[in-house]
Amino acid sequence: MAKTLLTGASGFIGSHVARALAGRGDELRVMARRTADLGHLDDLDLERVGGDITDRRAVRRAVAGVERVFHMAGQTSMRARDSERVFDVNVRGSQIVFEESLREEVERVVHTSSVVAVGPARPHGAAEESQLFRGGSLGITYVNSKREAEAQGLRLAAKGLPIVFVNPAFVIGPDDPNGTSMSLIRRFLLRQIPVYVDGALNIVDVRDVATGHLLADEHGEVGERYILGGRNFTLDRLFADLARISGVAPPPLRLPAGMALLAVEAADRAGIGMPTSPDEARSASQWWTYRNAKARRELGFRPRPHEQTLEDAVAWQQANLRGRTPRRSVPEELALKAVSRLIRTGEALLSR
Repeated sequence: MAKTLLTGASGFIGSHVARALAGRGDELRVMARRTADLGHLDDLDLERVGGDITDRRAVRRAVAGVERVFHMAGQTSMRARDSERVFDVNVRGSQIVFEESLREEVERVVHTSSVVAVGPARPHGAAEESQLFRGGSLGITYVNSKREAEAQGLRLAAKGLPIVFVNPAFVIGPDDPNGTSMSLIRRFLLRQIPVYVDGALNIVDVRDVATGHLLADEHGEVGERYILGGRNFTLDRLFADLARISGVAPPPLRLPAGMALLAVEAADRAGIGMPTSPDEARSASQWWTYRNAKARRELGFRPRPHEQTLEDAVAWQQANLRGRTPRRSVPEELALKAVSRLIRTGEALLSR
């Protein structure tokens, strides 16, 4: 039975990977900050060690005596005020985990990266692992930090670190312990997304991502990255499917990406509180769409049908909301639809 260290078990993907590892029979050690809530894993037999991944001595203690490391702790915020912490945790913290794993001579490191480290695809296209990085020009700290963490891992792979990278797409599904990863579904059901832009993303089930981590551990090649993705959706199509499943009307107003970004940036400069940040608005307009052919071919990755993922995610979130489904007023709804029609008409006229 392998002794395995897991970072990030308090998160959405991490908690599902913890259960997958326990189900495989690994002797599980979890590194978490003292403030982290691991109550959702109380039924698992695991050893908890305290510490932050940016603390080298704590990481050294956590890595001591383990054979495998699954590193998925990180920061996902796209708020400017969090930029320094995001880069510190995602890059320096990962570097420390990688260096201490190399020092301990572990048998395998599986690093949870992200498709953002591959970068967005071209509009109406789909990217693969070999794509040249196209995300740097966006100026988004989270995107650049995930790319740089991979670079640190590759640097140490050249020195003998047996590391494999997995790049999950946009992860949804049941059993999100913190509720943050399912915020898109929650906000949709609560009708807190009045407008959207012409972006696209790849949706994948958290349970399949957890399985993909174990497949990467067992079959992945050192230094390689594997996109763990499912179905590609335009935001139009995704919201239409969520509406069909949930019975909640989709957002009525689609704005041109440039207009939306200008509005969010102006509000941010004026200190006006907005439900989204400039980096989030910039990200939403991209095509985060991918092919998972490499993971299928080399790992045996087989994500479930996207309909099941959406249905299970909606059902879980609805149960957690306990019937809370606030509605916009009729005048507000009609006004948003009227503005949407005007904008679409204007776009059509300009394109002629």
